[in-house]
Amino acid sequence: MFLKKFVLALQALLMAGLVANAAAAGPVVNSGHIESELIAQESGVAPGGTVYVALRQKIIPGWHTYWRNPGDAGEATKIAWTLPAGWSAGNMVWPAPIKAKLGPLLDYAYEGQVLIPVPITAPANAQPGTTISLNAAVQYLVCQDVCVPEDAKLTLLLPVVAGAPTADPQWGAAIGDVLAKAPKPAGLKAVFKLDGPTLKLAITGAPLKGAEMADAYFYPYSPKVIEHAAPQAIERGPEGLTLSIKAGYDFVGGGKAPSELAGVLETRSGAWEVTATPGEPPAAAMGLGAPAAATAPNAGGVSGGLLGALLFAFVGGLILNLMPCVFPVLSMKAASLAGHAHDAGKTRLQGLVFLLGVVATFLALAGLLLAVRAGGAAVGWGFQLQSPLVIAGLALLMLLVALNMSGVFEIGTSVQGVGAEASSKGGAAGAFFTGALAVVVAAPCTAPFMAGALGYALTQPPIVALAVFLALALGFAAPFVAVAFVPGLQKLLPRPGAWMEVLKKGLAFPMYGAALWLVWVFAQQADTLALGQVLAAGVLAAFGAWLYGLSQARRASGKPSTTSAIVGLVAVVAAVAVAGASAVAAKPASTAAATSQAPVAGSGLVAEAWSPEKVKALQAEGRPVLVDFTAAWCVTCQVNEKVALSGAKVADAFKAKNAVYLKADWTNRDPTIAKALAEFGRVGVPLYVVYPKAGGAPVILPQLLTEGLVVDAIEKAGT
Repeated sequence: MFLKKFVLALQALLMAGLVANAAAAGPVVNSGHIESELIAQESGVAPGGTVYVALRQKIIPGWHTYWRNPGDAGEATKIAWTLPAGWSAGNMVWPAPIKAKLGPLLDYAYEGQVLIPVPITAPANAQPGTTISLNAAVQYLVCQDVCVPEDAKLTLLLPVVAGAPTADPQWGAAIGDVLAKAPKPAGLKAVFKLDGPTLKLAITGAPLKGAEMADAYFYPYSPKVIEHAAPQAIERGPEGLTLSIKAGYDFVGGGKAPSELAGVLETRSGAWEVTATPGEPPAAAMGLGAPAAATAPNAGGVSGGLLGALLFAFVGGLILNLMPCVFPVLSMKAASLAGHAHDAGKTRLQGLVFLLGVVATFLALAGLLLAVRAGGAAVGWGFQLQSPLVIAGLALLMLLVALNMSGVFEIGTSVQGVGAEASSKGGAAGAFFTGALAVVVAAPCTAPFMAGALGYALTQPPIVALAVFLALALGFAAPFVAVAFVPGLQKLLPRPGAWMEVLKKGLAFPMYGAALWLVWVFAQQADTLALGQVLAAGVLAAFGAWLYGLSQARRASGKPSTTSAIVGLVAVVAAVAVAGASAVAAKPASTAAATSQAPVAGSGLVAEAWSPEKVKALQAEGRPVLVDFTAAWCVTCQVNEKVALSGAKVADAFKAKNAVYLKADWTNRDPTIAKALAEFGRVGVPLYVVYPKAGGAPVILPQLLTEGLVVDAIEKAGT
């Protein structure tokens, strides 16, 4: 019994010693969605010394609190201190926040666990050996789909020690890490200039030389100086960068324009406080316009502002004609040219109407894209092919076009206006249809130069963005229009004859291929039941087209059959209804599961599913990484995979350098992938990003790959 009492007494003495020589937090307060407490970096504080005391909050999953500037909505966390006489609390040290998107709003927030340190200074006459009580009343707003105001009253017992205090064994390292990574001044020079509705923020200084700038972002301290939800376009210079940011209320909405712009610049290499004053952006902060992560051409952004974007868009539109995405529609263009190659009037009319079809469709898609993005949805160029309903409709349309070109049935003389009996009206309608369909199918893939122009366009006001898309449409239509209006080019084409009908039927087969490709894309987006229904709809549509063509043949022979025509049209309408219903009711296919650990055809290279966390983990292991942003509906992506990524040399290079191939499949809409594309100044696929094993800036590869280019990139990344 005596021994037991002695042990208990000894334990009590030890606990008393620990309390006397270490900070002792009060009870953890659970306010409903958050557990809060005060913790100290060190075990005590010397007279006249300063200790960092942090508010630690553990937030339940799916909820968040707010940074000092909450963004579009929310409220910053507040701490009201009650301290003994002579003691003082400094400013809260705010860690860099994350961007939390909710509909059209963008908030600056914290999730999971957050530590917010505050410097607490003891008076010089504080008595060593005493313990003082630090009390804090904390108020915060915690949000998910709804917001709940909560509060907590917290206490920390802090010893006053004679010598230098030791680090707190539990929290000292964690608080020190937060303080080390927290944004702080670093001698950066910054100027800003209002250029219409755009705020140009140029930042230069030693910390930015060689820094990774792919996802650089400026968090302002004031909530009214920028539009938080708008993208921030990056232009990298030799000594810094320039951000193009949509100006906020204080600049363009009637507020008082500030004399300085203060906030935090966050990059992959660190976060720093900056204070900008009005001025012209220096050349050292401006460059060729590529996003900072890129060292390859055409990596995003454009030089020369609007004029540069217009030029890039026009050239990108020209090159788009050579991309594999356009091949299925080239047959329609070729058939149309052949039909009127030596009739100047009809050829020019077709050229103009084809141009009108291309421009109208480009601008319609661009307007819809801008409207959807303004509503807060994370979509990019090619968003229309992320819809199974659109894919199913296009597959049936391609099938009907192919059957028409094969002579199964006729619309006028044909959809494309091929043949000697085509009227001007019929030919014009066919040309418009050809231009519109070419854009819908071909535009989702991004050509060289086009990527940077689109990235620029989506950071600008709608009228500027539409001007860039107009330049893209003009470039895309230019070759066809040139042939239509330049007599010398027309003379290179053979004269019309019986060969035209053979050519038309031969060119139907690329359209059959396009229909099959679209069905394959549908299979990546929807379940097998929906796929079977779409295939059945195709058979029904073909049957209807055959019946309609049969009635046309009987009419030509003087024996019209109205019943065949009506039944045929009903069958086609029923096929469209079946395909539409199957697409709407379809269950999504699991593309991510299919991607995980999936071998690339024809090689030993294995594709793993991409995620931002996966990239960071592999970088931490010191392994080179190739990220393939792709989609089943992107023909260029599929060609690159077969031509440049499926060879044995590529697989051997990956194995030799211990590299990892990650696939970000954008076949279905994925806001995380859309965000990642935006960070590289892109709005569409393909995009190929190589992360070097030793860290540093990732490298963007061209949109058209070769096996040698990939091998070379992996070997450089692995050294």
